[in-house]
Amino acid sequence: MSGKGRGLGIAAIVVGLVGLLLALGGVGYTRHAFGAATVSSESMTPTYGPGDRVMYERVDASEVRRGDVVMLSAPDRYHSDGLVMQRVIGVGGDRVKCCTGDGPGARITVNGKPLEEPYLKDGDVYGGFPMPYDVRVPEGRLFLLGDHRSSAADSRAFLADHGGTLPASAIKGRVLDGYTAPGVLGAAIIAGAVLVLVGVGLGIAALVVRRRARAAVPPAPPWAMQV
Repeated sequence: MSGKGRGLGIAAIVVGLVGLLLALGGVGYTRHAFGAATVSSESMTPTYGPGDRVMYERVDASEVRRGDVVMLSAPDRYHSDGLVMQRVIGVGGDRVKCCTGDGPGARITVNGKPLEEPYLKDGDVYGGFPMPYDVRVPEGRLFLLGDHRSSAADSRAFLADHGGTLPASAIKGRVLDGYTAPGVLGAAIIAGAVLVLVGVGLGIAALVVRRRARAAVPPAPPWAMQV
């Protein structure tokens, strides 16, 4: 019985430590790799509307690609430390030009190729901004626009400042389309918590077994206590 109690005790320690490492590691990595924000404007409708809760993954500036919806911080431009959501249209070296065609057929071109933008609010590429622009995006910078062009204070509003571009370092994260990665990490955290509870249960069982083993040992006869 005592051997069984020791085995349960060892199992309790191992299982508990594994669960603790899994849970704490999952929490730590989640806080390091992901963030969450609430959309506060209509600049990205219909893709994301005011009040929508979004998750974003923290990425290096070199990982940002055309078409990514990103969270950025540009307090000098927006006079706020809050995060702003926009879509990447051009990266370093790209030439972004507006626009070819008229009406519903109007398109922004990137490196001379018309850009298909099915996400646009009402399909409106101009958004009440009739002034044409032709921007060569400097290396290390990004040209960004909102999906609701008539409600977005995006790169078009700051053309006098590096063609409206922002340094890629302003990007704080890329918005996730789904919740697969956070879901997996959440499952790992839950699994870790369950293992910790199992470890506690095994520890309690080990104590019970040891107490029963002690109780089962008959007391020594009186003569055995004499010197």
